[in-house]
Amino acid sequence: MKKRTLGNQGLEVSAIGLGCMGMSFGYAPFPAKEDSIHLIRKAVEAGVTFFDTAEVYGPYNNEEIVGEALKPFKNQGIIVATKFGFNIQDGKMVGVDSRPTTIRKAVEGSLQRLGVACIDLLYQHRVDPNVPIEDVAGTVKDLIAEGKVNYFGLSEAGAATIRKAHAVQPVSALQSEYSLWTRQHETEIIPTIEELGIGFVPFSPLGKGFLTGTIDEKRTFEAGDIRAVIPRFTEEARSANKALVDVIAAFAQKHNATNAQIALAWGLAQKPWIVPIPGTTKLHRLTENNGAVNIQLSAAEVAELTKASEEVKIVGARYTEAMEKSTGL
Repeated sequence: MKKRTLGNQGLEVSAIGLGCMGMSFGYAPFPAKEDSIHLIRKAVEAGVTFFDTAEVYGPYNNEEIVGEALKPFKNQGIIVATKFGFNIQDGKMVGVDSRPTTIRKAVEGSLQRLGVACIDLLYQHRVDPNVPIEDVAGTVKDLIAEGKVNYFGLSEAGAATIRKAHAVQPVSALQSEYSLWTRQHETEIIPTIEELGIGFVPFSPLGKGFLTGTIDEKRTFEAGDIRAVIPRFTEEARSANKALVDVIAAFAQKHNATNAQIALAWGLAQKPWIVPIPGTTKLHRLTENNGAVNIQLSAAEVAELTKASEEVKIVGARYTEAMEKSTGL
């Protein structure tokens, strides 16, 4: 597995990470805990050093799964990212909350569940409009000084917010959705973080599974699977959006690769400081995704794929309006 560096503070990770959310949150039904632990350990064996979780996934049990799985690999260069930023009551998200006291409480809980003395990368999960971002960054700066956190990250933050936070405590990584069918960050966000020397960690780089070509208009989603309510995953939208899958499939055939590998290779080719974190609960998909690091798309091929994808009109919003405001994904 190749390595990449996120930000200017020296955070080195595997070129592809593993998003662990789906092991206990968002994509029901969930695998048995022991199966998830086995998969995470297989990822380590394959050279993956970057694992993503959050207190709200579950909530809480995702961090416990990741912590138990990675316990045998302490001091082996493993980087675990987790997130704070939600008010969790009775096992439910009740809005955003990034007050300094909440951040500190979240960090203490994450440290315990992960079984570590220091969090490698700590993200604000979603921007809290009621708390100045300078206060958030200042709190994380204090936690870094106290040895409880190593690196600071933001998720789904706007350019102005990123700049304000970075001025208080250097931001190493921005985590936001980015893929061949979700590219709104190219206009302002990516140029901003490139200017500031911040790495980019795309979540859902495979379009929540759709870009792999394994989800057609006949697929039904179980209760507890977020795709059941996402506009982009209605039967009508999936039928229309299949045109993008066909574009990717044509490139995959040329490279003797899979759709997933081409979609990830496209993301990797955008910038040397982009590290996608595809999620999976299946070992063969883990192996498939990791294989994307060996696919070298030329600049001409990247441009061709980008242009071809832009000719497809994507149907459906990436989230419902309510999810856009409060989602922990």
